[in-house]
Amino acid sequence: MEQRPLKKFIVITSIFKPTEAIEKFSALKDYHLVVVGDKKTPAGWYHENCTFLDTDDQVALSPALAHVIPFNHYGRKMTGYVFAMQQGADMIIDTDDDNIPYANWSFPAFEGNFLTSKNDLGWVNIYHHFSEQPIWPRGLPLRNINDSREKLQWQKEKINQRVGIWQGLADDDPDVDAIYRLTSNTPCVFQKKGSVVLEKGTVCPFNSQNTAIQKEFFPLLFLPSFVTFRFTDILRGIIAQPILWQHDHRLGFTEATVIQKRNEHDYFKDFESEVPMYLHTEKSLEAVSKSTGNVSVADNLFNAYEALLKINVVDQREMTVLKEWLKLF
Repeated sequence: MEQRPLKKFIVITSIFKPTEAIEKFSALKDYHLVVVGDKKTPAGWYHENCTFLDTDDQVALSPALAHVIPFNHYGRKMTGYVFAMQQGADMIIDTDDDNIPYANWSFPAFEGNFLTSKNDLGWVNIYHHFSEQPIWPRGLPLRNINDSREKLQWQKEKINQRVGIWQGLADDDPDVDAIYRLTSNTPCVFQKKGSVVLEKGTVCPFNSQNTAIQKEFFPLLFLPSFVTFRFTDILRGIIAQPILWQHDHRLGFTEATVIQKRNEHDYFKDFESEVPMYLHTEKSLEAVSKSTGNVSVADNLFNAYEALLKINVVDQREMTVLKEWLKLF
């Protein structure tokens, strides 16, 4: 029997007029672009070949959830995920309005033979595989930014892996923390090295800038709404990895398929927003790893947040949003 094509949705949130990235993504065949607005988004926002959700649309789509996510926060993006899920999405792709796709932009299959890391390496710097530059991804614990490149070790032969989430890299102005930008800020064009997978116990931060997730793991799209902007997608990625392992799936990384022309940032304000990330990354992974068990993805997510609540990484307001989110599954 011939399989139907996957329903693939791209979700972006924006407070700007349509950007070059939105123009490029909206032109892609076989993908449906969803743009989520906020109170700062220009009135009358429109672009062809995409669905735009203003704040009223978000409330109409999912009233209970839309009312508990704060405005002017990245977490509003979750209403775009809701739209995609209601339309029968098989894959949801997270990206931003300043990530411009290359002509060959795509993601690998969620199952296949891939170069795979050794297991139980702890925190690793995936940029070491794709670049010779002294650069690290946002969210890597600061104690690990000077780790030897030899720490990231690979198994001798490709291994069949089931990948729950793919993270694509971004050229030119990749996802790095404010410490990197304040001290170096050297542009980076990553080497073309295909796709790799991290085994269980080998961890690397991933973000929401060029990221694909398959349907089974849609609950893990939850964005914590009461942590800082520069921590929200990193915390999501920390939570996701032990849950992927529990369900016999892995995290994969692909070579850069977008170029980031970054919207203007105040690097010191970014640093202030990242302070909780620097302080809580390692203990968050430890707490979530201990909380996973032989239950559903959604239940593991709930248990992870209860564990984070106990160590004050999140507060009680987060649980209110999470409970509304989990009603969708």
